[in-house]
Amino acid sequence: MSQTLNPEGKAIVLVVDDTPDNLSLMSRVLKDSYVVKVAINGERAIRIARTEPRPDLILLDIMMPGMSGYEVCAELKGDPATAAIPIIFLTALNDTEDEKKGLELGASDFITKPVNPPIVLARIATHLRVKAASDFLRDKNDFLEREVEKRTREVQAIQDVTTMAMASLAETRDSDTGNHIRRTQYYVKVLAERLCDHPRFRMFLDDQTISKLFKSAPLHDIGKVGIPDRILLKPGRLTPEEFEIMKTHTTLGRDAIVAAERQLGMEVDFLTYAKQIAYSHQEKWDGSGYPEGLSGDAIPISARLMAVADVYDALISRRVYKPGMSHEQAVRIIVEGRGSHFDPDMVDAFEQLAGEFHEIAARFADTDADIEAKANSLSLYQQ
Repeated sequence: MSQTLNPEGKAIVLVVDDTPDNLSLMSRVLKDSYVVKVAINGERAIRIARTEPRPDLILLDIMMPGMSGYEVCAELKGDPATAAIPIIFLTALNDTEDEKKGLELGASDFITKPVNPPIVLARIATHLRVKAASDFLRDKNDFLEREVEKRTREVQAIQDVTTMAMASLAETRDSDTGNHIRRTQYYVKVLAERLCDHPRFRMFLDDQTISKLFKSAPLHDIGKVGIPDRILLKPGRLTPEEFEIMKTHTTLGRDAIVAAERQLGMEVDFLTYAKQIAYSHQEKWDGSGYPEGLSGDAIPISARLMAVADVYDALISRRVYKPGMSHEQAVRIIVEGRGSHFDPDMVDAFEQLAGEFHEIAARFADTDADIEAKANSLSLYQQ
């Protein structure tokens, strides 16, 4: 709370005392330098302190009927709206314990009566200067925090746009539609959220990691950009030789991201899982996948999540060369792959989430226009 100034440039001082003579005396002492507000009891003092414009400093008596000065101080210091207002106890109590108690409650100073006006004015001026400096630093810190938050949002937006642009580039050359990357994003997210409390995964799947996985998922097939059209766009079954070439999309994808980082001269935190997903999402739990034939927990968790999401979506999706399976058929195939193709615990979670997967698929379903556009792309290629 910055220092409150009236049109004449004076700070506001609230004097709280149950004795009218004391209020009158302090008003005379302060009136030339400050705007003076008065309160005859603690309840009224609190109301004034919480009303705009708030006082910049409070002179507070301790011994008052109703709320004591100590109680008023505790109430004001416990309220974020008034906690920064300096409080100077102005009291006839002069015991060390009384002063100690007041300072422990958050008071800035302790002056005993009878007051010496020059001393009171000097103390007030000192604490207002301290408050002004504190307000300046707080305002500056608030500004810096807002700027950091703004820049962080901008960086995150750049990351998101870059990721989606790279993923969309891959999709323009694939027979899949852009909706595929959206669906797999959400499949990975809901599956990770279901597993975040699982004993095997809870040390890895925190909120921050799940957010990064969601952003990274669209890059799982980025390497298909490097696959020749005659293979990538082939409408029929691939030959063994062609399939070997298709399999290299995992390495191409990982290496493309690594090359981008190398150009930057640093590893990028949010791309860590993108590299894992691009390279290892075709690995299988039993070691029969590619590119390395990893098995079990040697496969990164991010890639295991993507494997379930990618296969489910491939099964249910219509393509120009095949109809999509029903949701029930796709679920059955995923369940049959428990412990062979997929991590068993992930399949168990998938079964529990099957309805949510179905809803995501419906929300981002491919339209007839999507399928027709891809069919036209293939026709042009074949010509």
